[in-house]
Amino acid sequence: MSEITNALRKLVRSLGDAKSRRENHLFVAEGTKCVRDTARHFVCRFLIAKSSWIDANTDVLKNLNASEVYVATTADLERMTQLSTAPQVIAVYEIPVQLQLDNPDHLSEELVVALDRIQDPGNLGTIIRLCDWMGVTTILASKDTVDVWSPKVVQSTMGAIARVSIIYCDLPETLKNWPSPVYGTYLHAPSIYTADLGASGVVVFGNEGQGISEAVGQCVSRRLLIPSFPPDRPTSESLNVATAAAITLSQFRSRQLRSRN
Repeated sequence: MSEITNALRKLVRSLGDAKSRRENHLFVAEGTKCVRDTARHFVCRFLIAKSSWIDANTDVLKNLNASEVYVATTADLERMTQLSTAPQVIAVYEIPVQLQLDNPDHLSEELVVALDRIQDPGNLGTIIRLCDWMGVTTILASKDTVDVWSPKVVQSTMGAIARVSIIYCDLPETLKNWPSPVYGTYLHAPSIYTADLGASGVVVFGNEGQGISEAVGQCVSRRLLIPSFPPDRPTSESLNVATAAAITLSQFRSRQLRSRN
């Protein structure tokens, strides 16, 4: 076990900032569930935990193979955490090498999600978790989409970040020659409940306030609307993007299951 230094406290705390994450190539996972769910999938630089947690989670320590383990007090964890209440454990992982999409043909038979300028970490985390549930293993993200390694994103994925690949790219350039249909959610389009939905393609979800950008919209070949019910009833202006993603992916998977029967 190593001794916690002020330099370590400052480093871990700084990883709430995107610039520090980029410079140090590190990100944090906090809390027992988050650490347990990610332990097998990322290289752990530091594990910082209360002694009682270490004693109760020896199986996690074996999976982590952490470079250094630190015994922390509650006060130490309060100074390092990004959460409102200090967890019993913080894992500091190395950020994996940025994935590249050199040839999209290998995804032509898959259902892929594309995110155009998503800004809220909670939305991104929820969408990653949703994709994990719905069997979507690849997300394309515009370069100005929120950082996937943000502590709030990591926390809200509930471990799904270990199973879903997020590829940051020039989204219009990537989508313009995509080998399968590109779907997009809009406020004025054919209803998703009656539209022809294939088993493969890219489904684009746009910015929380502005929707899909014009440049990305030019790549969309099939527009979809999630209608309110009943259609003529006064209602909210729009759906939260993560909620829209849940409804949309559910419809795709429902059609796919029905076509098999």
